[in-house]
Amino acid sequence: MPANHFNTQCPDWAEALLNGFSQIFLQRNPLCGLLCLCAILFTAPALLGGALLGGLAGLLTAQRRNYAKADRQAGLFSYNGVLLGLLLSLYFPWSAMMPPLILAAGGLSAMITQQWLKRVRLSQNMPAYTAPFVGLSWLLLLFAAPSVPAPLVEVNTLNLLAAVLKGFGQVMFLGHPLAGAMIAAGLLIADRRAFCWALLASAIGLGSSLLHHETSFALFGLGGYNAVLATLAFSSERRQPWLPLLGIVLALLVTPLFAAIGLATLTAPFILACWLIRAGIQMLGKATVDGASCAHGENQPRLR
Repeated sequence: MPANHFNTQCPDWAEALLNGFSQIFLQRNPLCGLLCLCAILFTAPALLGGALLGGLAGLLTAQRRNYAKADRQAGLFSYNGVLLGLLLSLYFPWSAMMPPLILAAGGLSAMITQQWLKRVRLSQNMPAYTAPFVGLSWLLLLFAAPSVPAPLVEVNTLNLLAAVLKGFGQVMFLGHPLAGAMIAAGLLIADRRAFCWALLASAIGLGSSLLHHETSFALFGLGGYNAVLATLAFSSERRQPWLPLLGIVLALLVTPLFAAIGLATLTAPFILACWLIRAGIQMLGKATVDGASCAHGENQPRLR
C-alpha cells in the first residue's frame, strides 16, 4: 500500500503516533513507524506497552498544551516518549507505579522538546534529536539495578550478518535480528538513500568494534546503532555526501567517552556527533560570510 494512501486511511492521532515511532530514525513515515512498532511486538512484546504509553503521553501532552498541530502530526512530541517507555520497561520491573512514571516521563519529554523547538526556530540552535530522552534516562538509571553482562556470542558469518541488522534494532533496545530487519525495511520504504547509509553505518560500526576486540559488544549490534542514527541525520545532504560519513566516524570516536565518565551510552554519541558537525558547519559559514564582507569592504554587522 503506498504511504500516501496509508495516510488517508489513518486517523490523525494514529498517524501522529506512528510518525513518532519513525521519528526515532529521523523519518516521517507512518508505514516505517508501523514496522518499528511491529518490531517491538514480535521480538520484545513485554516492551510494547511501555513504548505505546510513552508515545501517547507525549502526544496527549502536546495536544492538551496546544502545541503546533503540524509538529504533533510529524511525531516530534512522541519519539522521546517511546524511547523512555522502552527504557523504563526494560530496566525496571512492572508495578502499579510504572504507568504513571512512563506517562510523566513522556509528558515531560514533550514539554522539553517544545521549548527546544522554540529556541531552535528563533536562534538556529542545535536540534534536540533524542536529548530529552538521554537526559531523563540518565536520571532514571540512577535508580535502576546494575545490568547483567551480555553472554558471549561466537564469531561466524551468520552472527556477523545478524549483527549488522541488530545495529538497527539496538536504537530501540531490540537485540533480535528480526527487529533490525523490520526496521531496515521501514527505512527502505521511507527513504532508500537513508536505508543505504544506515546499512553502511551499521557495518562500519560492527567492523570498528571487532577491530578494537569488543567482540560481544559488536555482535550484539551495540557498536553500530549510534553510527546509524548519526548518518541518518545527514543522509539527505546530496550536495555534501561526506557529511553522513563524517557522522559515522564522529559517532564511533566519541562513543568511548561516555563509558569513560560513567554515563550510559544510550544515543548520546549520536547527539554529540551531530552537534559537533552542525557547530562546525555554522562556524565555517560564519567565517565565509565574514571573509566575504571584509573582501568587499562592507561594514555590516556580522550574521548570527
